[in-house]
Amino acid sequence: MAKRNVSINYSARNLWAGFLFGLGIAAFFDETVFHQLLHWHHFYDKSTTNIGLVSDGLFHAFSWFATIGGLFLFADLRRRNTLNWKRWGGGVFLGVGGFQLYDGIIQHKLMRIHQIRYVDNLPVYDLIWNIVAIIIIIVGIFLIVRSKK
Repeated sequence: MAKRNVSINYSARNLWAGFLFGLGIAAFFDETVFHQLLHWHHFYDKSTTNIGLVSDGLFHAFSWFATIGGLFLFADLRRRNTLNWKRWGGGVFLGVGGFQLYDGIIQHKLMRIHQIRYVDNLPVYDLIWNIVAIIIIIVGIFLIVRSKK
């Protein structure tokens, strides 16, 4: 009975390690590509450009800590020889898709702290952004379910 509880704990740890890593990577990619390279928006666009840049810096720090936290958990799983690649990968997809869906619905639409891009045909961008997020989440769920076999 005790052995089953140990495997359940590592199963959850595999999922959380992947989720944190995926969340951090998605946030890092978003901040690097859409904020810095394309200049589509800042994390917080309801103030001055300087405040937007500071918000981007804090957002970047968050992505860094989430990524590193996920990698520390990943390294621990590898060290203990308890890494489940499918479950971890499913967690990564859930983290990436979860971040993207949260960003697209909560930050873009409900909180309106920024839009994906300030253009006339914004609904097209929103639709693509959120549909891709849902597809990524479905892939993550599929991998997690398959990891139990």
